[in-house]
Amino acid sequence: MVGLKPTDLPPTATVKFFGAGTAGCFADLVTFPLDTAKVRLQIQGESIATSEAVVKYRGVFGTITTMVRTEGARSLYNGLIAGLQRQMSFASVRIGLYDSMKQFYTKGSESAGIVSRLLAGSTTGAMAVAIAQPTDVVKVRFQAQIRQPDGMRRYNSTIDAYRTIARDEGIRGLWKGCMPNITRNAIVNCTELVTYDLIKELILKYNLMTDNLPCHFTAAFSAGFCTTIVASPVDVVKTRFMNSTTGRYSSALNCALTMITKEGPTAFYKGFMPSFLRLGSWNIVMFVSYEQIKRSLTRMQHSWEAPF
Repeated sequence: MVGLKPTDLPPTATVKFFGAGTAGCFADLVTFPLDTAKVRLQIQGESIATSEAVVKYRGVFGTITTMVRTEGARSLYNGLIAGLQRQMSFASVRIGLYDSMKQFYTKGSESAGIVSRLLAGSTTGAMAVAIAQPTDVVKVRFQAQIRQPDGMRRYNSTIDAYRTIARDEGIRGLWKGCMPNITRNAIVNCTELVTYDLIKELILKYNLMTDNLPCHFTAAFSAGFCTTIVASPVDVVKTRFMNSTTGRYSSALNCALTMITKEGPTAFYKGFMPSFLRLGSWNIVMFVSYEQIKRSLTRMQHSWEAPF
């Protein structure tokens, strides 16, 4: 990212890679209930026509309250293990390799234009999905599953979910929704990383703040808001398609057409508030943590290499 002073020690690609994964896991731990509420709101109404649907969840905090009352507080963290597995592979690639990919497109130049940033964000976003898609499928399935009155669950554990999906749907089932997810993450990564990068750069360029926590907070919050507006429709389609049973939708496009036919265009912004609360808070926690982790790891690495 931008903002290094000449006296600062630049973090290596390895530091960025592991720092991004660690920061992503920390952000997921803090914001996971909001993500679960978002998933529940996004899939609400897909089983039957909207006019006949019984609205079980209302709003972010209403959804969380209903889940705690009917399923217990632990239900808010359904799929957390898969979520952490996802962040260690996903955030490490899409965020940790962003600067390296940006340098690749600018041929090593320190001055990166908007096109180079967009290309870097799209590339790392697509690479991350290709690697981490199975963990995302399992995470969404866990977040969407509702405990039945007899106590039965769709999946009993994270390992059971991977095994069951591979057995019943084939290995391809673990990569279900990969194309809409690549589309979503190309959009998310471009909006999120490029917005953060540009806003932070402008803040430092005009000396509005120093390269510290308030600057990181402001840039991260702005990135979260912009990303939610742009990516919400693709995110809803991705969630519906990945959670669907075999044969429900023939493709992600069919899923989108079914939604607009049965539920109208507002269906694409179902769960917008939890999406914004989640993405806004996730961005703040992740980017603030990431900046601090990068600095700490870089200092540690420097002290190991030059102890005296």
